[in-house]
Amino acid sequence: MRKIWAITWKDVRLRFSSRSEYLFFLILPLLFTTILGGLSFGSDGDNRIRLPVVNEDGGVEAQALLTTLADSGAVRTEEVARAEAETLYEDQDVVAMLVIPAGFSSSLQQGEAVTLGWYAQAGNGDSLAAEQAVRAAVSDVSRALAIANTSVAAAAEVRPFDSDEAAADFFAASLAQAQLLLAEEPARVVVTRPEVTESGSGEYDPGAQASAGQLITWVFIPLLGTSALFAYERTRGTLRRLLTTPTNKATYLLGTISGQLLVALVQMAILVGFGVLVMKLNWGQSPLALAVMLVSFGLAAVAMGTMLGTFIKSEGQANNLSIMLGMVMALMGGCWYPLELFPPAVQSAVRVLPTTWAMLGLMDLVLWGRGLVEILPKAGVLLGFALVFFVIGVRRFRYE
Repeated sequence: MRKIWAITWKDVRLRFSSRSEYLFFLILPLLFTTILGGLSFGSDGDNRIRLPVVNEDGGVEAQALLTTLADSGAVRTEEVARAEAETLYEDQDVVAMLVIPAGFSSSLQQGEAVTLGWYAQAGNGDSLAAEQAVRAAVSDVSRALAIANTSVAAAAEVRPFDSDEAAADFFAASLAQAQLLLAEEPARVVVTRPEVTESGSGEYDPGAQASAGQLITWVFIPLLGTSALFAYERTRGTLRRLLTTPTNKATYLLGTISGQLLVALVQMAILVGFGVLVMKLNWGQSPLALAVMLVSFGLAAVAMGTMLGTFIKSEGQANNLSIMLGMVMALMGGCWYPLELFPPAVQSAVRVLPTTWAMLGLMDLVLWGRGLVEILPKAGVLLGFALVFFVIGVRRFRYE
């Protein structure tokens, strides 16, 4: 046991001998978690796109548009004066602003084309999403009006109205009937959701995505870098000298793996703590399940690093390969973007990556509020990866 601890302590000191290691261990993970989380932990849980609206019309249809937008799942409207909206937009505090011009309601009622004032940052994904939400809301508001206008035109062709008042009354009655029928329109799409526990939200949360994804990314890369330790010892001849002592191969490997896993567990604990204390994420509803997932992921990653160490020839190769594989596997495993954004074929193919299973398990915990029983299959797959990688690594291990 003393030999294992001595090797573990030696490797930890060697890893942190350079101050740049702290950049990858702590600074970059926290920085990317904050950036990719969109600072959503400061928005009281409402992650919709902020959209200032200037209502220069004040009519019934303008108010209906505001009401429809308020129910949108994409934008969070704020009715403000034009000067304030322009200030927010020019200072880039918002990605877009909407102006409902005077005459909006009367133009819609008369079936005339209406031009809204839309100002948005070019090439911004949020502004495009906000624009689609506004288009959908305008469409909903104008549908009933279009039906009523069509009804008036059709009725006038059959029998002209005696007066403008009669036409207006017919329009009002048609509009009310159209609104009633549209409100009772049967749903064409039925959405089913997986069961969510009381501690989970079940809604996409960029903070949860960033916290879990960046934890996996920045822990996975250094654990793959375990291969660099083997290359470092091998190229300098220290591994050969070490194994000529009473220290056997199993003791050396166990000490090296334990040291890297210990550092990884500390790093993961810090990142989880940041998610809980700063981002207000619900990481702690099942501490045992969280511990099982983190340890399983750590074992799979360090085992893969051990296996890589038996194939590469130099420390430079190991470092470059660790970063490249780590970034690619994190990206494809859903750590940077939700897996749902990938084509179905890709979603199936990436099941061969340990990062995919780690991400699925952690999102089960932080987003869906699930417990130990639900994450055991994911943890089991990760332990299976660990077993395969360890067997290959141990069988191929050489000291030169």
